[in-house]
Amino acid sequence: MLESVLSLHVLTAPKHHPLQHPWVRRARSIPSSLKREIVAFRFAYDTFVPEFLMPLPSSPFRSFDEELRQLVEHDEATLAFGFLRPLWDHGGRRDERALRDSSVREHVRRSVDELGADQELARLIFESPRELASRFADLLAAYWEAAFADEWQSLEPALAETVAEAGRRIASDGLYSCLAGLSPQLLIDASRRELRRDLPHEHTVEVGPNAELVLVPSAFVWPHVRINCDPPWPAAIVYPAPFALAGGKSPLPSEDVVHVLRALADPTRLRTLKLIAAGERSTQELAPLIGISEAGLSKHLRLLARAGLVRARREGYYVLYSVDLDRVASLSDAVLGFLVELPHNAA
Repeated sequence: MLESVLSLHVLTAPKHHPLQHPWVRRARSIPSSLKREIVAFRFAYDTFVPEFLMPLPSSPFRSFDEELRQLVEHDEATLAFGFLRPLWDHGGRRDERALRDSSVREHVRRSVDELGADQELARLIFESPRELASRFADLLAAYWEAAFADEWQSLEPALAETVAEAGRRIASDGLYSCLAGLSPQLLIDASRRELRRDLPHEHTVEVGPNAELVLVPSAFVWPHVRINCDPPWPAAIVYPAPFALAGGKSPLPSEDVVHVLRALADPTRLRTLKLIAAGERSTQELAPLIGISEAGLSKHLRLLARAGLVRARREGYYVLYSVDLDRVASLSDAVLGFLVELPHNAA
């Protein structure tokens, strides 16, 4: 359920989530009425997400339907403060007087208006949080049926492997080594056993046997990190799953490939290579065929020779140039290897 809600944020703010644009395109088939409801509820997942969506460390794995039933069974105070959290920073203080505070209501009204969300829905935070939770559950159920159930089928195995890999890394390298690789937004001080994150409010959260830390990988949270540090929920970090970042971290091509491509990126040099490929030619032959001076052509030939694309040999008075076809042939493999990551066991 948490992952489905994070994916709704992607749909309402696609410009901030370029890595997830394939999902945005796949979701275009969602019915118009459902799209309007997604926008109407935008206040529930624009920055933070309701605290009650965070998984508990001791909770069993539940089906989506079971999670929806659990959602609507929360008490009204939990629901109200959970929906309020993305709109107004209560700092974890569940003081029900805030729900009757006119300044809090005005702050929520302005925030919802800026988001273009539904004011009537937001008003239910204060007037009928259970009705709001029921509407929210209906939205998630319709969204699951229309689009996200199929998406989850492919996501769940990858997320499960990410969880297993994080467990192996924590067991071998320790917690802080694992935390350091989650996101640049997290400031890790292993020597002081501290993790910091800029939030609207600041406080210290102790993590230990009686106060666990929940780590939740997500395919949709990037480029953000979602954190909960407000009781009664456990401290939790929702971080970008490594597999979701694979498309955004392409390795740079080697200097050799760049050098060759730069040498080819000129029409004069390409025409020269075409003529040389038909047979050895001298500068005196090539210059009039290309239509430039011998001095100008010599500069182009030096660049091609430096990139390893042509070879030169002297024959009496003349220097004859030929194309290194093996070098040209290997270039396509090098470019293909950069553009498409081939399996390690590929020939």
